[in-house]
Amino acid sequence: MTSTERFNALLRGGPKGLSPRTEYRRVEDLTEKVKVFQGNYYDHYEPTAESELHGDHPCRVYVWIGRTYVAE
Repeated sequence: MTSTERFNALLRGGPKGLSPRTEYRRVEDLTEKVKVFQGNYYDHYEPTAESELHGDHPCRVYVWIGRTYVAE
């Protein structure tokens, strides 16, 4: 993996009652919301002002804001 392909975002959270998830991803625009396809739904995340280091690699922290289901 090259440095331009490395993750730059940390996605956190999920619906109440489920185990919170944490996932590292590559995001092109760190100011935009992120939509992650999960089978029959999308989880939505928004960026925070928070940043964390993973090793020596900075990551913008995103928090879960909701879920939408795919229409059948």
